Amino acid sequence: MKFTLNWLKAHLETDADVDTIVETLTRIGLEVEGVDNPGEKLAAFRVAKVLTAEPHPNADKLQVLSVEAGDGPLQVVCGAPNARAGMIGVFGPPGAYVPGSGFELKVAAIRGVESNGMMCSVRELELGDAHEGIIDLGGDAEGAVGLPYPDYAGLTDPVIDVSITPNRQDCMGVRGIARDLAAAGIGTLKPLAQVYAHVELEPGAGGAQVASVDGEGAGPDVRTDDPEGCPAFYAQNVSGVSNRVAPPWMQRRLTAIGQKPISALVDITNFVSVDLGRPLHVYDRAKLSGGLVARKARPGEQMLALNGKTYVLDETMIVIADDAQVHDIGGIMGGEESGVSDTTTDVLIECAWFDPDHIARTGQKLGLTSDARQRFERGVDPAFLDAGLAIATRLVLALCGGTPSGITRAGTPPAEPRSVRFVPDMARTLGGLELDAATQRDILSRLGFEVSEDGSEAVVPSWRRDVEGPADLVEEVIRIAGIDTVPAEPLPRAPGVARPTATPEQLLERKLRRSAAARGLNEAVTWSFISEAEAAPFGGGAWTLANPISEELKVMRPSLLPGLLAAAERNLKRGADGARLFEIGRRYFADGERPTLGLVLAGARSARTWRSGKAQPFDAYDAKAEALALLEAAGAPVANLQVMGEAGEVWHPGRSGTLRLGPKTVLAAFGVLHPSVLKAFDLDDDVAAVELYLDALPGKRASGFMRPAYAPPALQPVTRDFAFLVDAGEAAGDLVRAVKGADKATITEARLFDVFTGTGVPEGKKSLAIEVTLQPGEKSFTDEELKAIGDRVVAAAAKQGAELRG
Repeated sequence: MKFTLNWLKAHLETDADVDTIVETLTRIGLEVEGVDNPGEKLAAFRVAKVLTAEPHPNADKLQVLSVEAGDGPLQVVCGAPNARAGMIGVFGPPGAYVPGSGFELKVAAIRGVESNGMMCSVRELELGDAHEGIIDLGGDAEGAVGLPYPDYAGLTDPVIDVSITPNRQDCMGVRGIARDLAAAGIGTLKPLAQVYAHVELEPGAGGAQVASVDGEGAGPDVRTDDPEGCPAFYAQNVSGVSNRVAPPWMQRRLTAIGQKPISALVDITNFVSVDLGRPLHVYDRAKLSGGLVARKARPGEQMLALNGKTYVLDETMIVIADDAQVHDIGGIMGGEESGVSDTTTDVLIECAWFDPDHIARTGQKLGLTSDARQRFERGVDPAFLDAGLAIATRLVLALCGGTPSGITRAGTPPAEPRSVRFVPDMARTLGGLELDAATQRDILSRLGFEVSEDGSEAVVPSWRRDVEGPADLVEEVIRIAGIDTVPAEPLPRAPGVARPTATPEQLLERKLRRSAAARGLNEAVTWSFISEAEAAPFGGGAWTLANPISEELKVMRPSLLPGLLAAAERNLKRGADGARLFEIGRRYFADGERPTLGLVLAGARSARTWRSGKAQPFDAYDAKAEALALLEAAGAPVANLQVMGEAGEVWHPGRSGTLRLGPKTVLAAFGVLHPSVLKAFDLDDDVAAVELYLDALPGKRASGFMRPAYAPPALQPVTRDFAFLVDAGEAAGDLVRAVKGADKATITEARLFDVFTGTGVPEGKKSLAIEVTLQPGEKSFTDEELKAIGDRVVAAAAKQGAELRG
């Protein structure tokens, strides 16, 4: 929500400067995103008069001007066709930066003639799109020659940008923000009749803020056939208008907030929408066929909107239509077919109230947003229809002339007064601030609430749809009194040593983070939402957003790998040699969330050297090593894990596997990713990855906090080597596990140290050499004991189909 300081002061009687206003806005809950002074970038440009205009001696389409900008005549070469002696425009001296062209002016020779600056066009100063000639300020600017152009044009008015939360629909207009500031003590809110004194706005009867315009004859033929979606449809005709250019004051305000002035009729509706938070629409009556009706769209109906796009509608959407076609997607955007133009002479002004939920759903379905939608889906003031229509009509009469008709009021807006219980003591018990009841009543009164005489209830103003109960009144009182005035009170604390608050799951994640970082991995935090294209290689997502903020953030991730792969791809494309990334987060499935650790190893594992030659890439064994190390850090029984296949379609079928605790409990998947997955993420080389399924890890046994004392063995361990012949396709891990379990009392370790195929090994076989570590107890092993152990090792290996090599 943008507005200028002077625009705000049109509603707020105050001497406060912009810094005070910005500080107060943030203090009362209206976060200021930025303040911009549009005149700063044009500070070097001045109002200047062309004294003479002579033909360029060396160019037919150029002229040599003598320009007076307050410091004496300067020679300027100009190619604008409208440049002439006596005109007054905007001059940029040497050293000035031209924002629309992106360069700094210098003294330069143009076709052999020196030029000391330039006369500027509207586009060059980013004031509009016109560029057919230089700016012509007209004879009225004679007395302003030499002045800085921002001062002359009124461009020194700071623009304030406020972030409006969805619950504060009343602040979607400048007047609502002024009301809040007045309640906070920054000035006094002006009556609407004073704000719009230039259009002779009159107070209405019975305490109404604005009197309706008394017109001639009957009102326009309008009705609502959808009382749920459009409970109220007010309209008034104005005949004989002249759709001229909007006055400079209105153009300046709209331009300052980034809206392009179009014509008086269009600009009036845009101005009232921002000024009062009251969206309107104006139809060219010559383009209508019969009366207008607010109704549900018929399935398949289409409308060409003002943004140039055609929208296909369905029966859940509210439209405004005549006898022939749809002219308006109700509360969101008007149609091109009935829009006003320079030749419009008769108009119908629509001021309707649309149900916020209907507007939000329609906008989401069509993917269509607009200033009107932002206001209607929050909920505009249902009691402001008459006043909004009266202000728009008076602006049209004042700026475009014409004769008004009577007013048609179809339907009834939901403007019944609402009361909520007022409990002054809740400011202390709920808000933590001691305020007497009188102060609270005064704050609420300044915000538009009416507190009953006995002080037990407060009537909610029609523009505060968000206030529903006593707690909301406390919020209003506290934010205006100042959240910074709430005293800091320490929370009660139990005596003694503080108890640990981290859950076992949090402790596990903390341990894994530290372990992964210690192994040289970098933690990444990626979005829980990904695009449909990124989710597709992983089987798609079970949850898809109906109204995502971006198509790139539409699906809840079924895996952590898509985000990590996208991050790795960005790093590699920007010159990184490798990427070692991990993330701990959640995967999302139809039956719930699964805590997971994802890990990606991309690029070069080691740089090229004279010893190894080219850089070495990551492989499945690197991924397996990381998986085992992290599982060990997590307390998993790594020695009992089985390496098995069937990692899934995401993984390379011959270069991946799973780590399991038993045949069914999968603790991790690891390996090189499938080429099709890498192609989807624009990765050219192999990428190794790991997914640790934290919810599958076995829980810790409750054994207390004491660890048994470490008692090193008295005797040194003994090692024995065994070489076995196995089938070439046999997994070495299965054999190592069998050997280690052959004698659990004495065998403390078994590891594979050699794999051999070739001379002396039969075809289809391979030799696996295993080192077995034996730990003696109270005495050293005898030869008989060592032989018995060896026999048990050979027997255990034989059960796996292994044969001891001779």
